[in-house]
Amino acid sequence: MQPQDFNLAILGGGPVGSALALLLARLAPHPARIALLQAETASQYGHRPELDPRVLAVNHGSRVLLESLGAWPQQAALIQTIHVSQRGRLGRTVIKHDDFNVPELGCVVRYGQLYEKLAQAVITSGVQVLIGDGTRVSEQDASGVGIEQGARRLHAKLVIHADGLTGVESTRQYTQYALLTRARASRPRVGWAFERFTNEGPLAVLPHPEALGEQSIVWCCSPARATALQALSPENFSHALTEMFGSRLGTLTAQGPVACVPLAMTLRPQTIDGRCVAIGNAAQTLHPVAGQGLNLGLRDAATLAIVLRGWLVTPDEPPAIALQRYQQLRGPDRQVTVRLTDLLSRVFTTKLPVVEHAAGLALLGMDLLPALRAPLARHLLQGLRL
Repeated sequence: MQPQDFNLAILGGGPVGSALALLLARLAPHPARIALLQAETASQYGHRPELDPRVLAVNHGSRVLLESLGAWPQQAALIQTIHVSQRGRLGRTVIKHDDFNVPELGCVVRYGQLYEKLAQAVITSGVQVLIGDGTRVSEQDASGVGIEQGARRLHAKLVIHADGLTGVESTRQYTQYALLTRARASRPRVGWAFERFTNEGPLAVLPHPEALGEQSIVWCCSPARATALQALSPENFSHALTEMFGSRLGTLTAQGPVACVPLAMTLRPQTIDGRCVAIGNAAQTLHPVAGQGLNLGLRDAATLAIVLRGWLVTPDEPPAIALQRYQQLRGPDRQVTVRLTDLLSRVFTTKLPVVEHAAGLALLGMDLLPALRAPLARHLLQGLRL
């Protein structure tokens, strides 16, 4: 069977892969020469993304990008103030949207709603969407890349991996699990998000996009505590959550099941391999602290689209120069974001009083001196800009 031939193939139809497909469709003379390969069952919810309970933290820069692509979900909870504190120690800092002249620092959206908006936009973009399981790169030579998707055979001059990391060992295994659930606050604060650091890991309490007073909970703690907490009754879990977080939102009452996810940081040593390049979760997976994973991936997609603009017009030329430029542009932002999330996930968990007090003083200093907190806030807003 003669393989289908494309200029470019994107492996993975999640938010980052779909955003890249939309960006490239606007730049390519022939969008039909771009293929987006999507798994038949991308998650346990299959083709029912509306059932997916996951939420995503989207910063201001990512919202601007998604709105420009016509892919912004209808429901979004604004984050206009971020409160950062450390349990049991002095020191906290507050970051406000009007400090940076933006309408919001970020938003919380449902994964399923974002997925649907992106998928609908891709269908009308001219990009060819190919659905099937078992997608893999079968071979690569100087002329292009062979791809298998079940019984389907394809050939592309350039392949973008946006489908998650496989076959790459974790760079760091955190001794933390993340408990994911929803909770209702008795005294909600509209537009506020909280990052509370404990000596076992960070606890994030974010506004949920579906209902006022609903909070999205990401509670990172030791594996033993995670197991014990997951086994509690809803009443006892709610009590433990409120005790750990404090009284800033009144009483937190858990709503629905509690999911448990082991945490690790994984980095692909080389994001470029000949005519293949990895972006988003295919290039790195991060600790969820500060919610930077999706935002970093969308910056990957935006930068790659820009550097490929000229190559898309002359795809018979080797893409090496464009890919080298991509690597140069993305390296600093990737390294800073990876190191920042790794540091934040661990610095408060040493259980060393000297370190904990120093971290508390750092938070206090950022609160008292805007010049100290501005670089961190800007990076969380839009990443490292060169």
